[in-house]
This record gives sequence, C-alpha cells and structure tokens, in this order.
Amino acid sequence: MMLLKINGKQLSYNGDPHMPLLWYLRDVAGLNGTKFGCGIALCGACTVHLDGRAVRACQLPLSAVGTAEVTTVEAIGETRVGHTVQQAWVRLQVPQCGYCQSGQIMSATALLSEQSRPNDADIDAAMSGNLCRCATYVRIRAAIHAAAKELAK
Repeated sequence: MMLLKINGKQLSYNGDPHMPLLWYLRDVAGLNGTKFGCGIALCGACTVHLDGRAVRACQLPLSAVGTAEVTTVEAIGETRVGHTVQQAWVRLQVPQCGYCQSGQIMSATALLSEQSRPNDADIDAAMSGNLCRCATYVRIRAAIHAAAKELAK
C-alpha cells in the first residue's frame, strides 16, 4: 500500500505503483483540474507541484512520488502565490478555451515561488514547456508580471 500526500490530505492506494500520477489524480482521487494533453510530458497540461516544484503528472509513476507533497490546481489557490496568480489570470482574462490553463497556472506559480521578479526571458524559459493552442502567451506573460508586482507589495 502506498500513502500519498495530495493537497494536504493523506490518501492511500493499493494498485499499480507504475500508474502515472495523472491517472491517480483524475480517476481515483477525483481531482479533474489536472488535464491530460499529450501523454508524453511535452505540453504541460498535466503540470502539478511535487514539493513545490512543477512536474508533469502524465509521466510520473506513483512509485516516484514517495513522501513528497503533491499540490494540484484545486489547492494552489490556498497559497499566497497561487492565489495571486489565479487572481491575475482572471483580472487579465488569460484563458480562451481554458484547457491548458491549470498547467499554465501551476508552472507560473512554481516560477514566482522561486523567482519573485522574473523578466520576460525568465518567464519564457519557465513556461516554454506549456503549450497553449489558443496562443494566449502574451496574456500569460502579462498575468505573471502582474502577479509578481502584486506579490512585491
């Protein structure tokens, strides 16, 4: 039996330890905010935090999670940085279709948790693994700058 810490709760799992974290989150834990995009860790739709670090849940086996804390988009707003990022996303109307946005928010929150005042190059580097078919990249960058400015107050 595996014990997992997800969004501050202890959950257990008796199944296949090779199951990707994404499928556990969606199919077992009922946390559907983390999306399936490409399945090969290239699009970023499945981004979650593992001890605060952005990781791709579609390729991360449950056995690799260990004792790390998993945070999903459902709980990221409980952190100061995550809440501020979400507010900036809404205020600047970042999403178009919205499918990739949970992964975008998770990556942006990880960036701002590590770097309080990123420049455009920092943002582009941190967000480069997150694809948006609607091409909201300009609004994403603007929201990250707005969140950084708000967090600096």
